[in-house]
Order: sequence, then structure tokens, then C-alpha cells
Amino acid sequence: MAERIYHCPVEVTVEVIGARWVPVILARLKENDHLRFAQIRRLVPGITEKMLAQRLRELESIRIVDRTLVSSTPPHVEYRLTAEGRSLAPVLQAMYDWGRQWATARQLTVDPIPN
Repeated sequence: MAERIYHCPVEVTVEVIGARWVPVILARLKENDHLRFAQIRRLVPGITEKMLAQRLRELESIRIVDRTLVSSTPPHVEYRLTAEGRSLAPVLQAMYDWGRQWATARQLTVDPIPN
């Protein structure tokens, strides 16, 4: 299969973080050092468990998110941003700031879920 040719760097960014729920998942991981699956699920209302698992697998496969099995009692999995994932922080912050300004200007309700 031929390598895809991009015509604008924005295309690359959108391919990495443009899937539904991905920016919100990344923003939540950016706000926290690490999160368990159930914690992410609570912080991203509206996402199904199946979709969350799929998105986390996709992000892990492109090395944006790291999945760590913690061998405690009971064992659990933690997710955190990789160095490449953390490099998206300015992009995510810009999206957050723009969304806040847009919502304020249009009197949209934004009801944040506490971490």
C-alpha cells in the first residue's frame, strides 16, 4: 500500500486527534498524570465503554497513549500520555481556550466534570 500524501499539516493533526472523542480523552489525560479506564469513562460522559476501549487502543497503537498493567491487588490498567502525547498539550490548550471563548460569546452552557 502506498504511503498517504498530505497536502497540509492540519490534515496530519486531524488524522491523529480528529476522531470523535479523541481530543476529549487526550485533554483528560493531559489534566492527570495517569487514569484508570473507569476514571476516563466518568470524565468523558456520553462515550460508550466499547468506543473508549477502541479509542484508547488506537491512541496506544500510534504511541500517543501508554497503557500500563499495574500488578496490585486487584490488578488494573493505567493510561497516561507518552512524550509524543504530551507534545499535543499546546494544541489541546488552544482547543480548550477557543471552545471556552466560543461558548461564552454564544452563552452556551459548559458544565465541567471535576477531575
